[in-house]
Amino acid sequence: MAATGTLRVLVGLLCVALSAGARAQDSYPSKPVRIMVSFAAGGPTDQVARVMSAKLTELLGQTFVVENKTGAGGNIGAADVARAAPDGYLLLMATVFVIVNLLVDILYGIADPRVTIG
Repeated sequence: MAATGTLRVLVGLLCVALSAGARAQDSYPSKPVRIMVSFAAGGPTDQVARVMSAKLTELLGQTFVVENKTGAGGNIGAADVARAAPDGYLLLMATVFVIVNLLVDILYGIADPRVTIG
């Protein structure tokens, strides 16, 4: 029984020693966040994004900027977000149809003309 207690103490000390080098990261968001709307300014998707960005700015204390990038039924803006760095500072505001198109492109490689589906 004493060996089990000693083992627990050693494991605890090991965990403390290993975590000593851990550093706290900056709180998110530490810089302005962009929200890409894949439809024209003034439309319903844009209006929802602007209301959300104002509330997020108020709650998190960091600026959320709405950008509109239209074209191809929303797919151009979605593709830009998909190619962006995965750091959480570029978000996508789109409809379900744009998301489905983006997932089909990613999963099945539709952009590659050599790929055949069927």
